[in-house]
Amino acid sequence: MSGSIQSVERAAAILRLLGGGERRMGLTDIASTLGLAKATAHGILRTLQQEGFVEQDAATGRYQLGAELLRLGNSYLDIHDLRARALVWTDDLARSSGESVHLGVPHQGGVLVVHHVFRPDDSRQVVEVGAMQPLHSSAMGKALAAFDPVVRTQLLAADRPRFTARTVTGRRDVEDLLEVVREQGWASDLEESWEGLASVASPVHDRRGVAVGAVGVTGAVERVRESRDGAVRPALVAAVRDCARAVTRDLGGGRFRIN
Repeated sequence: MSGSIQSVERAAAILRLLGGGERRMGLTDIASTLGLAKATAHGILRTLQQEGFVEQDAATGRYQLGAELLRLGNSYLDIHDLRARALVWTDDLARSSGESVHLGVPHQGGVLVVHHVFRPDDSRQVVEVGAMQPLHSSAMGKALAAFDPVVRTQLLAADRPRFTARTVTGRRDVEDLLEVVREQGWASDLEESWEGLASVASPVHDRRGVAVGAVGVTGAVERVRESRDGAVRPALVAAVRDCARAVTRDLGGGRFRIN
C-alpha cells in the first residue's frame, strides 16, 4: 500500500488551519504553527492561491480560505440535500412502480448515482450508489442534458460509444432527442445502455430552476414498455414525473415551471 503524499498532507493542514482559529494568518504564523520552513509554506500557499483555495489580502498579506472551497462545499451540500429530500419520494416511487429507483447528479461527463432504492421484491440486487451512467444513452443522463446547458455541451463534445444496437450516437440525432425530452419533460432508455433493461427519468430542479439531478426507474424492458415494441407505460412516466416534481418542491423549486 502506497504511503501518503507529504505535500498534499501539508496543503490539507494549511487549509484546516485557515478554516479555524483566526481565519486570517500571515506566512510566518502559518509556517511556525505547522512546523514548516517559510519557503515550503509559501510555495504551498502560492499553489493553493492559484487554484482558488486560498486568498491573500493585498493590504496585509494575510491568507484566508478562498471562494473555490466554498463552491466545492456548496456542491457537496447540494448533493446531500438533494438525497435527503428525495429519500421518502424515491421510496414511494419504488413501491408504486415495483421497480428499482435511482437518483443521479452530473459528474465528470456522466451521471453519478447518489441514491438507489431496491426493487421491492425478494430478488438479489446490488447497491449501485457510486456507479456512473452515460449521459448520451441513460434516461437520467438525457434528462439532465436536456435541461442543463453545461451538461448538454459536455455530452455533445464527448465521445458517445455504442453500447447496443439501439444506442443513439450521432450528434444531430442526439440533439433532436434532447429537444424531444425538453418538450415532454422526461427521458427514456429503451435498451440503449444495457440489453434487456429500460429506464424512465425526469429532472429535479432547485430553487434557482437549475436541473441539479434526475430521478428514474429501471426494470426489465417488458415491464417498462407496454409491449416489446410499444411505448413506455404511461403510468410509469406519470409516477416518475410526480416524484421529480415532489423533490423539486422540497428543494424550493416549486415556483418554477416543471414540465
